[in-house]
Amino acid sequence: MSVPAMALHGMMTDPFAWDDALLRRYDIRGPHFASYPTSSSFQDDIGEEAYQNALANSNDSGRPLSLYIHLPFCRKACHYCVRNRIITTATRVTEPYISRLDREMVLVRSHLDTRREVTQMHWGGGTPTFFSLDQLSDLIDRLDARFGLSSSRERDYAIEIDPREADVLTLRHLQALGFNRLSLGVQDLDPQVQRAIDRVQPRILTEVLLDEADRLGFRSLKLNLVYGLPFQTRDSFAATLEQVIAMAPARLSIFNYAHKPSRFISQRRIRHEDLPGPEEKLAILRNSLVMLTEAGYVHIGMGHFARPGDSLAIAQRKGTLQHNLQGYSSHGRCDLVGLGVSAISHVDGVYAQNPDSLGAYEAALDASHLATARGIRQTFDDRIRHHAIERLICDMQLDLGQLGEMFGIDAPRYLADTLARLQAPERDGLLVWQKDRLVATPIGRLLIHHLATAFAARLPHHPDSRHT
Repeated sequence: MSVPAMALHGMMTDPFAWDDALLRRYDIRGPHFASYPTSSSFQDDIGEEAYQNALANSNDSGRPLSLYIHLPFCRKACHYCVRNRIITTATRVTEPYISRLDREMVLVRSHLDTRREVTQMHWGGGTPTFFSLDQLSDLIDRLDARFGLSSSRERDYAIEIDPREADVLTLRHLQALGFNRLSLGVQDLDPQVQRAIDRVQPRILTEVLLDEADRLGFRSLKLNLVYGLPFQTRDSFAATLEQVIAMAPARLSIFNYAHKPSRFISQRRIRHEDLPGPEEKLAILRNSLVMLTEAGYVHIGMGHFARPGDSLAIAQRKGTLQHNLQGYSSHGRCDLVGLGVSAISHVDGVYAQNPDSLGAYEAALDASHLATARGIRQTFDDRIRHHAIERLICDMQLDLGQLGEMFGIDAPRYLADTLARLQAPERDGLLVWQKDRLVATPIGRLLIHHLATAFAARLPHHPDSRHT
């Protein structure tokens, strides 16, 4: 039976210390710190040579590897999307792209000790399943030949799936290739919302894939939702969430849609007057938190939820949760190698990003050069702040004593600027201090990226900056 939105308001017993006025005041879009410094701080002086040196230097650490492969092609442009993607129905683009990826692998491999285990791999896009099953097999074979993929049960190999571009045969094939995690884009199950964002996706498509993934024994399946889309209301999104909860995915993400038509052309097809207002968006968020909590999900942070037995929730309880360019991760620290157009690597304290343009990416590789276009080398200060931000958004608390011991600093004195910026959030009840340990309150957990922002010395200046 559906739970009406008005009933949900009555059910709220203060597990989140909800305060509409406070949440509206802090409702300022900021970085989610997939990297620090964020990509808006990347500079053109980090190029091929800097990335080559970082790859070579990283071998001394013996850290395992994480591979990210960006597959940018989509058949249609969903109106809400802000990802780097190429809209085309011409499948002839895929073979040349795989060839360029292989050339990039060869160039990267020449600087890496490939005895290092590839414990993580993530294929994103775009729509990875735009490629044929034979091409997916070919790409896996090339990755294995260049880097040596892992067969360990503990590996974390994930791929993003568009249910409109996959079926049960696709899932069986992906399992045979070694993938053990799936991420499915759903956004919303309401037909009116789907039509407004040009992503018509009947519920049965998602249900069939979830049932097959469960039958095949995939370790984890994540569903991605978006709130703040046109025609959404607290009641309509509650209906979507009720159906999603019934599907029982191990993980869920609920992202906040940011309408920026001046920056993203596809969003110009969404009418501002069709979007839910600020109060309705807060009501959608509040109802979602109640429903997911009552369904047994743990709010990991920043819109991510997991079952208590999922590896993310377990890692958070143990204090070993990590956060990187692919989001929350239960694995230990890895050196991240990004492959493909716009992909970002993080190796030996250096962020290196490939060009957003497919033409520039192809031209560099055709000249036998790594395509690194921009990036940044983390300073000592960056590493301190990066660690503080990561621990805060993973643990919902930060021990300044431990931070000081790790980096050999007097942390309260070193971070005096941060502590000054945290005074207002402390007065507003977003955090409390337990000696030298900062602890986010229940409502502070909902605004954890705002608390983390206090630790950032480098932030984008333009409010509409696109950053990670």
